[in-house]
Amino acid sequence: MANRISTQNLRKRVRYHYRGNAAGSTLRLTLGCLLGLELRRVGSGKRMTFGKVGEATLSPWMADNARVCWIEHSEPWDLKSQLISRLDLPLNLDQNRHNAFHGRLKEMRAQARERARELPISS
Repeated sequence: MANRISTQNLRKRVRYHYRGNAAGSTLRLTLGCLLGLELRRVGSGKRMTFGKVGEATLSPWMADNARVCWIEHSEPWDLKSQLISRLDLPLNLDQNRHNAFHGRLKEMRAQARERARELPISS
């Protein structure tokens, strides 16, 4: 992922994290799993979100508790790799296997997906 170029600008990405859903935001997926929200298959059953109620619960929680800051950098993917390797950033899974929480978070997300596959598709 470190070498992938985003097709979105930072404003669009941050906005989606705050207003989108777990199907398109790994941050929302992680936070929802940590908060115990129920992941559900939606639409055709390929996408997974926390449903209308769960996503509506998560958005105000993020507004109250999640903060964003940034700096401009000519090669942000390099900076991201450096920061992940040097700092304790437990919510990042990409490039972060060395973090003590990595395995637990990955397992929580996998269990949420597995449970969602067992439930009926939500409207």
